[in-house]
Formats: sequence, C-alpha cells, structure tokens
Amino acid sequence: MSESTASGRGDLSARGVATVGTLGALAVVFAAGLVAPDSIAGTIVDILAREGTLSSALRLSVPIALAALGGIFSEKSGVINIGLEGLLIISAFAAIYVAEVTGGVWVGFAGGVVASVLLSALFAVVVIEFRADQIIAGLAVWLIALGLAPFASQVIYGRPNSPSVTTPGTVTVPVLSELSALGPFRALFDASPTVYLMFLAVGVSWYVLNRTRFGRWVRASGENPKALDTAGVSVSRVRYAAVLLSGLLAGMGGASLSLDLGQFTGNGPTMVNGKGFIAIVAYLFGNYNPIGAFLSTLLFAGLDAMQTALQLQNIGIPNQLVRVIPFVMVIVVLALVGRTRIPEAAGEHYESGDDSR
Repeated sequence: MSESTASGRGDLSARGVATVGTLGALAVVFAAGLVAPDSIAGTIVDILAREGTLSSALRLSVPIALAALGGIFSEKSGVINIGLEGLLIISAFAAIYVAEVTGGVWVGFAGGVVASVLLSALFAVVVIEFRADQIIAGLAVWLIALGLAPFASQVIYGRPNSPSVTTPGTVTVPVLSELSALGPFRALFDASPTVYLMFLAVGVSWYVLNRTRFGRWVRASGENPKALDTAGVSVSRVRYAAVLLSGLLAGMGGASLSLDLGQFTGNGPTMVNGKGFIAIVAYLFGNYNPIGAFLSTLLFAGLDAMQTALQLQNIGIPNQLVRVIPFVMVIVVLALVGRTRIPEAAGEHYESGDDSR
C-alpha cells in the first residue's frame, strides 16, 4: 500500500469519525430537547420544529443559492468570479429602481437581472479578452457595486435606502399548505415565487451541467481547455457564456432579495451583507454540484434563521455569541467535508491558436 493511499484512507477515516461524532452530538441535543423541553436544547428543538423557521430559511436561501449556482458555472469554465457579492448588490438596487419607476414587480425583477448581466459582461471582457487577474477584477466588481448602488440611491431618492415597493407576495398550494400532518414542511407550499424559482434553477443547473453538450463544454473549459480547443470549440466563447450565465443567476438572486423585502437598503455593506461570499463557500462545500451547493446554503440559512429566533428567547446566552452559530457551523462543516476539487484550469488564461471559431 502506497503512502499516499494510506494517508488518504487515514484522512477519510478521521473525517468519518468526526462526522459520526458530530451527528451523535446532534442526536444527544435533540434527545435532551425532547426529554427537557424547558432547557436550551428544548428551545432549539422547538424552534427547529416551527413552520416559520423553515419558511425563513427558504427565504434566506434564495439569493445565496442562486449566486452559488452562478459561481459554479463561471468557475467550472475556468473563470473565478468572486464578484458575486457585487452582482447581488447591483441587481438588488436595479430591481427596486425599475419596479418603482414602472410599477411592475416582475419588470423590476428583469431590470435587476439585466443590470447584473451587464456588469458580469464587463467582468468577462476584462478577464477573458484583456486577461486581467480574475481575483482583482472580481474584487473590483464588488467594490464598484458597493459604491455605485448606494450612491445612485442617494442621488435618486436622497438617501441610501429606497422607498418601499410592492412585493411578489406568496404562492399558496391549496390543501397541502393547510395539511397539519406535514408540520413545518407546510412552508414549502406557501412561499414566495422566488423560492420556487430557486428550486427550478437548481434542477435546471444540474441538468445543464451534467446532461447537455454545453455542460460538457463548460467542464472541459475548466479542466482541459486545450482539448476543448482541439475539438473545435472556442474556449473564450464558452467562458463568456458561463460568466454571463453567472451574472444571470446572481441577478435573479439579488432581485429576489430586494423585491421580497420590497426595499433596497444601502447602509454599510448594504442589504446583501456578505451573501455573495457565503455563496462562494456554499458551492465549495457542495463541490461544484448545484444540489450540494443548495443543501449547503439551506444549512447555513437554517442556522441563521435559528439564531435569529434564539435571540428572542432570552436563553441566557449573550446575543453576540448566538449570532456566530452559523459561522461556527460553517467551520465545522468545512472540516468534515475535507478537500474540494477545484477545476484544473480555474484562474488560468487560455490563448487559442484560433479564437475566431
């Protein structure tokens, strides 16, 4: 047995033990909560069993999951797009502005998507055509949006926060939304249209990446661009398409975020508040799999919803500590997941012998 094989098995065994230990600890917490409902564990179990917790988790998941899907397409093609935060910010503002001007919620949604696609197109030209450093260009996208959106709001509305607009409302499925046997899962049948859009986007993204010719081109562009070029497919065109698709999906996420709340908030880090960076962590956790990225997002969003509810329960733990629960769990999950396999050519420029194809 080779040393590397033994080391790999040792790492796998260690992760397995850690996983079993973590799941066992969670089982003990749930058991304690059921036995002693007045304890902190009981409060946690009670919060997790509420329909409102799942409803809040789904709502919080939408912008992160959609941005994560966009990041998967871009990075799978070989272009690292850490400007997802900026795409969320610009689309969140544009969606509210267009909705406020036109009076149409879905027209505003489309406006937010267009703004994000345009900014991602600028990013694509800079990193693909002019071969700029992808990390620096991504940071520039974030900083541009972080300054531009609140400034535009200040110019247009006289303050960094926009006025309120009409929200998309909710879609209620008859019978299922009232079926008590479903418990908290009734929230799945009484949610914002953007939640169902998220589910659709996850399924379509998985299908496109794994079952279509374009998906194979995207994967080849990020793993072996020379082979793709040799096969007669333009690497630059595939990468342009993937980056624009990341802008489309992130734009859907940013527009969903602001329209579901009915307002753009531009104070501080804006209402996006790091969701684009969390999206990057989510698809790394999911190992570039759309379904895995969604589940990672739902885990974080669920913990975020839980910590918000815990702060209202006065459980004797300082709120400052309660707020870090989602981030602590992110570190724990990162330790359990192990290494993520990054596409071989991610971050590398490729110069074809014939880019005219």
